[in-house]
Amino acid sequence: MLTIADRFPAFRLKGVVSSDVASAFQDFDERSAAGKWGVFFFYPKDFTFVCPTEIAGFAKLEGAFRERDAQLYAVSTDSEFVHLAWRKDHESLRELPFPMLSDLRRDLSAALGILDPHEKVAQRATFVVDPEGVIRFVSVNDGSVGRNPDEVLRVLDALQTDELCPCNWKKGQETLRVA
Repeated sequence: MLTIADRFPAFRLKGVVSSDVASAFQDFDERSAAGKWGVFFFYPKDFTFVCPTEIAGFAKLEGAFRERDAQLYAVSTDSEFVHLAWRKDHESLRELPFPMLSDLRRDLSAALGILDPHEKVAQRATFVVDPEGVIRFVSVNDGSVGRNPDEVLRVLDALQTDELCPCNWKKGQETLRVA
């Protein structure tokens, strides 16, 4: 699995950006949010139970991520058409403020090392990537346990200080000073 200080792989994926079929689909690649932080959160499957709680949780914090010059991406191995159908079907996903990317060929999940060996779907993984394309944070949860979007935002805040941040540090608190 790729980890801290590795470069995030180049990719080209179809994304769903709205619930309107006429304007729903858009292409995304590693240059789509050039100069911004990228927060890629992978989830196993559409039309499941834990996944929409996470996606809705990130959606509630999208403004806070945007204020920090970070672009959110939800990613699974489902097709863009399944993403669209799920957005239309699930009330909390209809107006998502970030794209749902389709890694249908599983190239990105495989390159990152997060393709589940048994199910052949993306594991529940999170990558925070700096504006230069370097992975600065990685987390992988068991498929049955949702991640905490507030914690991902807290980690992004800490990374953006470029300082030493103690346990449970939050934006606005003092960082550590080396004597």
